[in-house]
Amino acid sequence: MRRVRWHCPHEGSETPVDHLLDQTEATISEGVREMASRVNQDASSFQKAAANLWRTAHVLVSKETLRQLVEAEGQAVLQAMQQAIISPEWSAHDCNTEQGTTRVYAGCDGVKVPLVTDKEKKKRRQNLREKRKRRGRKCRPLPRAKAGADNAYKEFKVGYLYSEKKEHRLVGVTAGNHEAAGRMLRRMSDQVEFLQADERVALIDGAPWIRNQIEFHGLTSDIGLDFYHLQDYAQKTRRVVFGDESEEGQRWLSELMHTFKHEGYDAAWDRLTAWSKPLRGGKRIAARRLLQYVAERQEMIRYPEFQRQHWQIGSGPTEAECKTTTQRVKGRGRRWDSGHAEAMMALAALDDSGLWNKHWTTLDPQRN
Repeated sequence: MRRVRWHCPHEGSETPVDHLLDQTEATISEGVREMASRVNQDASSFQKAAANLWRTAHVLVSKETLRQLVEAEGQAVLQAMQQAIISPEWSAHDCNTEQGTTRVYAGCDGVKVPLVTDKEKKKRRQNLREKRKRRGRKCRPLPRAKAGADNAYKEFKVGYLYSEKKEHRLVGVTAGNHEAAGRMLRRMSDQVEFLQADERVALIDGAPWIRNQIEFHGLTSDIGLDFYHLQDYAQKTRRVVFGDESEEGQRWLSELMHTFKHEGYDAAWDRLTAWSKPLRGGKRIAARRLLQYVAERQEMIRYPEFQRQHWQIGSGPTEAECKTTTQRVKGRGRRWDSGHAEAMMALAALDDSGLWNKHWTTLDPQRN
């Protein structure tokens, strides 16, 4: 499929293929749109996705056409998610446990996404102008320039609701700030009747904004600090105080985490304060940082209680979901406009939520 532009001095330019991407005027079949989106999920570039689409289905589209097509589908999915049009076929009532209760976990985290900066956009545009001048003939005017990002990376937010064995999952993404993430989590919780679960457990990495949004929207008071984030922070302290290869430091870390896990916050706090008193200089500063980190998260350090309730204590599922959701947008040489990156992540979230087939069988009839 070639991308052809027509230009009339009196009526301006027109690109017929753009009409193919319009939701109300689309003539590209539903199957091709889905296939293009599916192939793109595991591709390293739109050029590779276009080549794979030709080899697997003998559907010939240019890299640029495929890019616009997939990004349009991603935007449609994102809009449907934001309006709660796409809803899972499970609810909290389906999330049964061996203990005879219903339980749903909630997680949220920020992920860094590479974006095209405004400086890079201006440089690309200048290079394009110089290339057009070297052609030695008149060229059609360039489209209006779009502003780029202020920074090379921006933090997007990923929300995740899942059952004990993760057979039921719902993933959400947003390029918005922490407040947008909070609204997203509340919308997702309403979709699965999260508040109706007997046990609602949030496992987070300790970032204050995540806890604040969960509490602000009244999702749950059972918020746990990911055990392995706490261990990583203690690990950094161990390296400063004991050095990398110290067996004494390894024993200290193992005993400290055992105390946190099996005896709880108070016992671990007493152990830390007694240990830190004789330290001096940089070692004392590192110890105080660990004490401050722990003190600020006291209400979330409830590992013995969580284990008695048969609750998980790690946010590994959320961390893993962050990796799969950003797999397409991260990688060598990849830079995105914020909206396009969000669209790519929305397609990944749709797939990981088990809603891929449902979306493409409930499309607006005008799109077919």
